[in-house]
Amino acid sequence: MKKLIAFGASNSSTSINKQLATYAASLVPNTTVTVLDLNDFEVPVYGVDLEQASGFPEKAQLFFDKLKATDGIIISLAEHNGAYTAAFKNLLDWMSRIDVKVFQDKPMLLMSTSPGARAGQSVFDMAKDRFPRHNANIVATYNFPSFNDNFKDGSIIDTDLNKVLVHEIAKFSDSL
Repeated sequence: MKKLIAFGASNSSTSINKQLATYAASLVPNTTVTVLDLNDFEVPVYGVDLEQASGFPEKAQLFFDKLKATDGIIISLAEHNGAYTAAFKNLLDWMSRIDVKVFQDKPMLLMSTSPGARAGQSVFDMAKDRFPRHNANIVATYNFPSFNDNFKDGSIIDTDLNKVLVHEIAKFSDSL
């Protein structure tokens, strides 16, 4: 059985991106899923001087090791001011110092959502361009608009939007 890591790239305790990533992971057949919470991986703000003085934070290494031990990654990006959340960007900065190939060529389902109709499109586009430079193997993508209108009780209620996700899940599953 394949192992998956799923997470929302936000430290919000009510993260809609974590909810979407968890739901998407539940649709992948024949897998065991570990849902990660960025709040469990808080690290100090990255700085060269801090790295030289203290090395890599244990929690950054732990997150990196979890990515290394998985067969696939499902990530849903939150958008803050058109970019990654500070919590995710900081963790990514630390992990890229451990190994620039953060995502280790693992098959990835890259997603984003937001309360608005654009579904976090700006941060999604940023990651779609940037993540391959960190050895992401993006095999499927999904943007989910208007989260609060289209997601209830742990699942997507708009059948057309759900069909699109199911199609992307099939592509992701085939790559595992």
